[in-house]
Amino acid sequence: MELLSGADMLIRSLQDEGIEYIYGYPGGAALHIYDALFRQDKVKHILVRHEQAAVHMADGYARASGKPGTVLVTSGPGATNTITGIATAFMDSIPMVVLCGQVASTLIGEDAFQETDMIGVSRPVVKHNISVRHPSEIPEVIRKAYYIAATGRPGPVVVDIPKDMTTPNERYEYEYPKKVKLRSYNPAIRGHAGQIRKAAEMLLAAKRPIIYAGGGVVLGKASEQLTDLAHMLGHPVTNTLMGIGSFPASDKQSLGWLGMHGSYESNMAMHHSDLILAVGARFDDRVTNATEKFCPGARIIHIDIDPASISKTVEADVPIVGPVDSVLKELIALVKESKAKPDNEALKAWWKQIDEWRAFHGMRYEKSDTYIKPQEVIEALHLLTNGEAYVTTDVGQHQMFTAQYYKFNKPNRWINSGGLGTMGFGLPAAMGVKLSYPDDDVICVTGEGSIQMNIQELSTCKQYNLPVKVVNLNNQALGMVKQWQDMNYESRHSQSYMESLPDFIKLAEAYGHVGIRIDRKEDLEPKLKEAFAMKDKLVFIDIYVDPHEHVYPMQVARGSMKDMWLSKTERV
Repeated sequence: MELLSGADMLIRSLQDEGIEYIYGYPGGAALHIYDALFRQDKVKHILVRHEQAAVHMADGYARASGKPGTVLVTSGPGATNTITGIATAFMDSIPMVVLCGQVASTLIGEDAFQETDMIGVSRPVVKHNISVRHPSEIPEVIRKAYYIAATGRPGPVVVDIPKDMTTPNERYEYEYPKKVKLRSYNPAIRGHAGQIRKAAEMLLAAKRPIIYAGGGVVLGKASEQLTDLAHMLGHPVTNTLMGIGSFPASDKQSLGWLGMHGSYESNMAMHHSDLILAVGARFDDRVTNATEKFCPGARIIHIDIDPASISKTVEADVPIVGPVDSVLKELIALVKESKAKPDNEALKAWWKQIDEWRAFHGMRYEKSDTYIKPQEVIEALHLLTNGEAYVTTDVGQHQMFTAQYYKFNKPNRWINSGGLGTMGFGLPAAMGVKLSYPDDDVICVTGEGSIQMNIQELSTCKQYNLPVKVVNLNNQALGMVKQWQDMNYESRHSQSYMESLPDFIKLAEAYGHVGIRIDRKEDLEPKLKEAFAMKDKLVFIDIYVDPHEHVYPMQVARGSMKDMWLSKTERV
């Protein structure tokens, strides 16, 4: 049997796991590992400029591909710099493995140079974390880490590796485990047959049903099954922010996404429904508004891989724990073989009401002769890319406008920080996508506040030739903060204006890229076409948009789903 050092075993384990890219930043505690990396060529390392960006790159890759991302950093500040990215992945159930160097095991607890208890620090924001206790256990630890990260409800796993576990001159037998044995971890592999049958009966009997699809449909690779079931039943479908793309936005049964800034018709349909089929969604506060006022006439079927998510905030009438793809397959089979049929007359009346809501609002906004509207930019991007691009965003108004006006027909194309709302996510996430999908358009839609959180990664883009398109909706303010201050604080704009901004065009050029400024409406379409024609160049497109624009619809705080602002002066 082959004898390898701990560091070589780690890299060989990554090879055997099929890992192509790792994103990271070296330092003292991880140098044995980096030396092992140097001595092979199967696993490629991407050198970021900040460890947070490494995690967001891994995250973007994981969201687009459905496979776990991989991060490698050193101890102390290198490890703690990953926490925001780990929390981002944790909140959105994104699979990844974060490998952290640590001081030698003999120094742990001694306040050694660059020592931090990464196991303790990361515990609240990981699915699992593991500390390596002996070099010989590295293959088993790595196998477990990827298995845990990718199965059940996915999430980040941290592996803490003391430096003496990777010493070059200590060698041990290497064998990568074919199977994983975990007594306390057994995610469900199918749903309860009786509950699924009950759900099928309820779906066929419903008069005002709605299918509510969350990020679990995307993560569970169940978009096809969801679409088939919806078409078979003829029911309307709404998505969460994380579930965008799980059902085609162009489909006539799509109501768009729901919640705080969701469409009028989706929020109204949810509120007035008599049955909700929730698939891979967790009823978070940005959807439900006040839970005590949530959908008062609806019974709820809730399908989720994570039993802890069911009835956590909203009580489910029919809970089904299991993988969404297999549960939906069983539902489809039961609906097909059932002698009962959907109540077509009731559904016809329900669709008539939904179409009236859709006609009343339909994502309208007020156009301007003076300003470029942010909504216009997103519509232009959608038209230019035929809705086929991978689109990442940062967090704020630009994120909401993108979700509202870029119509996604495929899963895994919409990539944003939903649960944690992390500014600085967009650019590195786009880099992670572009690295693995070099022939596709990859767009980072951002704002002048968010982009400066990780703008140093423009340097990484140059080093690795990652020609993403950065679309900066520049309103010279922290737009969503300013909107809330307009609505709730009598326009007292406390620290929401960016009074000193860089010249983004010169900055992009300084990093070796192309910069384009757009500040006239007539230039929007031709200059966007010019930017996207440069397939092999990163183009930073700085677009000056209406600084007074708000995102609507917007739910009224502590109201029900039907309580919304539709404009600055119109409330329902």
